[in-house]
Amino acid sequence: LLFFWLCLVNGAVVVNTWPWPQATTAAWDALKNGETVVDAVEKGCTQCEIDQCDGTVGFGGSPDENGETTLDALIIDGRTRNAGSVGGLRRVKNAIGVARHVLDHTTHTLIVGDQATEFALQMGFKEESLSTAVSQKIWETWKKNNCQPNYWNNVVPNNTQSCGPYKPQPLADSTEDPHFWVGRESHDTIGMVVMDHNGDLAVGTSTNGASHKIPGRVGDGPIIGAGAYVDNDVGGCSETGDGDVMMRFLPWYGSD
Repeated sequence: LLFFWLCLVNGAVVVNTWPWPQATTAAWDALKNGETVVDAVEKGCTQCEIDQCDGTVGFGGSPDENGETTLDALIIDGRTRNAGSVGGLRRVKNAIGVARHVLDHTTHTLIVGDQATEFALQMGFKEESLSTAVSQKIWETWKKNNCQPNYWNNVVPNNTQSCGPYKPQPLADSTEDPHFWVGRESHDTIGMVVMDHNGDLAVGTSTNGASHKIPGRVGDGPIIGAGAYVDNDVGGCSETGDGDVMMRFLPWYGSD
């Protein structure tokens, strides 16, 4: 079941995933002030990063196996189809802002990991911890529960009973079936679509990914065609769910 929040006036529209009206309002206010749809998407998603929407957006949520929170974000201009995104962004809170700088100030589309952090610092963003007492408590509880659940498969020691470290198990010796445990509380994304009264469109996503993910994992959020897509001639959409599955099927392609 997917909830969303919508504002529609005089042909302009702001719609985002889940009941996060503060993000909708921030984007709508940008449109009312004459800013572009790309500006509106950035400001709407930034508001959710600041508010840590549902613990699944922004700092202080979804710690990885090492207890660190990392961020993914994507922004696309429907008029030009140009995009900017970051994956596995470390120690910078405003992921959608960094993605916007990739869009505006480079000819690249996606920058990841420590190099994304280096880019952000060069662009003037502040470096700071993304961990909070809440995220550390989540991680500590998970560790005490023998790192259950986790995303490993076909490894030794048995990943359903221990924290590792793991080594690969020959697939011919494996009796383990792949298991997927994604639940509503373990992941999510703000996805936002904005259209102004001229019919120009933009989309964006921002997320801290899956809880207890293997460090370095990047989900569907910053991936064009999986996390979101937009084209002024067609429309825009954003998806949320199990990113590792959704990247395999490119939901935008199926909805075109």
